Amino acid sequence: MKKILLSILIMSFLAQGTCFALGNKNKGVNNMNSGKIVQTAGRDNLGNFAPEFAHFNDDILFGENWNNKDIPIKTRCIITVVALMSQGITDSSMKHHLQNAKNNGVTKEEIAAAITHTAFYAGWPKAWATFNLAKEIWNEPTQALTEKDNYAHTIMFPIGEPNIAYAKYFIGQSYIAPVSTEQVKIYNVTFEPKCRNNWHIHKAKSGGGQMLIAIGGRGYYQEWGKEPIEMKAGDVINIPANVKHWHGAASDSWFSHLAVEVDGEETSNEWLEPVSDEEYGKLK
Repeated sequence: MKKILLSILIMSFLAQGTCFALGNKNKGVNNMNSGKIVQTAGRDNLGNFAPEFAHFNDDILFGENWNNKDIPIKTRCIITVVALMSQGITDSSMKHHLQNAKNNGVTKEEIAAAITHTAFYAGWPKAWATFNLAKEIWNEPTQALTEKDNYAHTIMFPIGEPNIAYAKYFIGQSYIAPVSTEQVKIYNVTFEPKCRNNWHIHKAKSGGGQMLIAIGGRGYYQEWGKEPIEMKAGDVINIPANVKHWHGAASDSWFSHLAVEVDGEETSNEWLEPVSDEEYGKLK
């Protein structure tokens, strides 16, 4: 167990060195059917400039450590990928290590499981970057991201599912994702470009109303008889009860806001007429 922990520690501390070795004229990549790993990348690239580092790289890291039989080579490959991913290193060196993992018997299912597991500890964006490289190595075609996918990566809350239940009160496609359904109800509402909801009123005998917190893209809020208010991430709108209003995306941008329901007495929503194309077309 001590040797296993030591191996992981060495790989973590020397991950940068590992990247350099496999990313530049590496001659030491091994596979299941070959014998002892022999690495010369350190001396080839740094032999004159940093001979001690070259020695550590070729003779210790890739020599003694990678040839140590206490951990199977396949396991070492997975550990290395995990160490690099945890540090956010997803350049050509990661690609070499993924290829080495495949050469040493790591299956598509195994690498996918390893990356998924590590994502919970190292971060979701790092997993996405590593998966994109892994799909190339395991020859999986990369599907082009949609506009929705690209936008989803810019906000911290999920877009959720199509807002089917309230679709008849919207022009265009909207999406909804529950953020909190206890104590204070909060939903993330996302509008595609040009999408907006109808004029409506949050009715209440007392209290009530709604708060909008913009979290991404660009949109608008307007109360009846007043000028529209442009909304960008970080903007907050407090909507009093019994005020006629609408909100939605700009014509050239996706838009998301958190909708916070304010408690009140005898609350209800009254949906009214759509925002006409003429009214909406006046927005910049």
